[in-house]
Amino acid sequence: MAEATKPAKATLPKSVFAVEVSNHQLLKLAYDAFLANGRQASATTLQRGEVRGGGKKPWKQKGTGRARFGSSRNPIWRGGGVVFGPRGNENYKLKLSKTSKLVAVRQALTLADQAKKITVSDIKTTGKTAEIAKFFEEKKFHKDAKVLLVVDEKTPELMRATNNLENALLVRAQYLNVYYILNADQIIMTPGAVTAVEAWLGGNK
Repeated sequence: MAEATKPAKATLPKSVFAVEVSNHQLLKLAYDAFLANGRQASATTLQRGEVRGGGKKPWKQKGTGRARFGSSRNPIWRGGGVVFGPRGNENYKLKLSKTSKLVAVRQALTLADQAKKITVSDIKTTGKTAEIAKFFEEKKFHKDAKVLLVVDEKTPELMRATNNLENALLVRAQYLNVYYILNADQIIMTPGAVTAVEAWLGGNK
């Protein structure tokens, strides 16, 4: 059964959870970069020469009173090719420096802490989903709240217990990012995760 103990609020290091957030520009860049880097260029269209058919001239060149056309696959015709359409090789990736990413994560954690979204707690489970669900109820989380569980190590029991919870996301501390933090309604961090985050983001990095 899941059990929880909440250490004092002072366990959150100020070097990570209490940094200055003068504006949200960097957070926006990091958020957009996460989405862009996960985007796949799967859309593709056919150009005029790739559309099947259209080899026969629609009507004779002269004498009809209509504009001359050589193919029904002209891009201005319905069923014709597409001009400047996606080709499946577009690169949507956005680059953000390592230092900027770390600063953005610190800022996101700071805003989450200021909004009182972060709870430091041990999570113990035998691998049953019902245990984690009950744990959320004990924390008085809304049933539709998106909960981010941050741990120092993913155990098979935790992974099995959270896989079937639609609104729960389990992530290792070293893989935290702005998108996960800003999208979460509640964040539960184990003491080990706090230590790992401080080692990763703390100091003058």
